[in-house]
Amino acid sequence: MKLYMISLGPGDFELVTIKALKALQNCDAICIPTKSSDNSFAKSMTYKIVKELMDEYDFSKEIIPMYTPMKFKVDDWQRQVDIIKEGFSKHETLCFVTLGDSAVYSSVYYLLDLLKLQDKDIYDNCEVVPGITSFSHASAKVKKPLCVGDSGLEIIPLLDYETPKTKVYMRPKIGMDTRSIQDEGDFYTFENLNFKDEKALDYKKQTVEKYMTLFIDFFE
Repeated sequence: MKLYMISLGPGDFELVTIKALKALQNCDAICIPTKSSDNSFAKSMTYKIVKELMDEYDFSKEIIPMYTPMKFKVDDWQRQVDIIKEGFSKHETLCFVTLGDSAVYSSVYYLLDLLKLQDKDIYDNCEVVPGITSFSHASAKVKKPLCVGDSGLEIIPLLDYETPKTKVYMRPKIGMDTRSIQDEGDFYTFENLNFKDEKALDYKKQTVEKYMTLFIDFFE
């Protein structure tokens, strides 16, 4: 059993990562959200990207439609979770696809929160595949950096009230003491991501030991 949560990027099938493409090519079926209650994909950008990938790379998969009205109701997420669980009664490997990057305003983590409670086997055998964000793509379009040198980056939801925030701390110096960094949420230390000595620690290290160290204080 394997579930892949696939990020498809900002709307161009050529911006899908190689890892995402390989997962789509090797899975048994692809779960694709649709806003249409009749499960059609006539207006679905997500389906369009998957179809373009299948045409370009000459493969086909069973498509499982998942009605997603985008009303942020638990019942809607539960219906999608039920479809995923039912999919594993027929298939060994499933992909669920989402636009942009799964970590940024995606339904992926609503579904994973429910799966973690309801079916630990599926949750434990799930892999989230990241993708290119819309704002990273927009930055490239106009050849302007989102942050450079000592500048920072804020992602701000356009709401008229305060919201919890995830904080990313980058570019620390080796030997730096991190006690001045306020730990407000669910804090992680990442070292040498994607290298053989990669570490993901569920706490804040007090001293920076690796040049490639990333701290994330996830909102709770």
